[in-house]
Amino acid sequence: MLKPRLILCLGNEIVSDDRFGYEIAKRLLEQGDLPDDVEVQFAAVAGFHLLQLLVDRRKVLIVDTIRTEQVAAGTLHSFPAGVFTPSKHLTTSHQISLPTALELGRQLELEMPSLVDVLAVEAADLETLSEQMTPPVQAAVGDALGFIKEWIIQDKMEENHDRKNICTVADWQTQDLS
Repeated sequence: MLKPRLILCLGNEIVSDDRFGYEIAKRLLEQGDLPDDVEVQFAAVAGFHLLQLLVDRRKVLIVDTIRTEQVAAGTLHSFPAGVFTPSKHLTTSHQISLPTALELGRQLELEMPSLVDVLAVEAADLETLSEQMTPPVQAAVGDALGFIKEWIIQDKMEENHDRKNICTVADWQTQDLS
């Protein structure tokens, strides 16, 4: 059975800064302190291939690299999917973009996540075959792990808040409405 929350780390472990997603997934799995309802996956896919990873999830955090050339390498970007997705794996000229994949899933009446957030690191090198990230991207790994932990905590708090605001029929019937 799939877990409701997915941290989907994208990239290519042998392409310099594109290794970022792989490193994040590896470290999260090594730490082993994630809640039971959170799954971590690394995938070197894009476009249509993302659909099968997203189906039947409640919330997803996608971790990837990005190159905007607007900020320094190693800068972390966080945004909801569809707002800004020029990441290497979330949109390509030969495949569909992440927002298009999500919409296609909904049109096919698949159970798609209610929330997809993106955490992307500004890359310096997405061309060199190397198992080493550039120093600024490597330095961003710790902050990214911290962001992910906060994302999980925030989601759990929102979930608990929603549960507290739900009352049963029995609760409603016993409330004094005067």
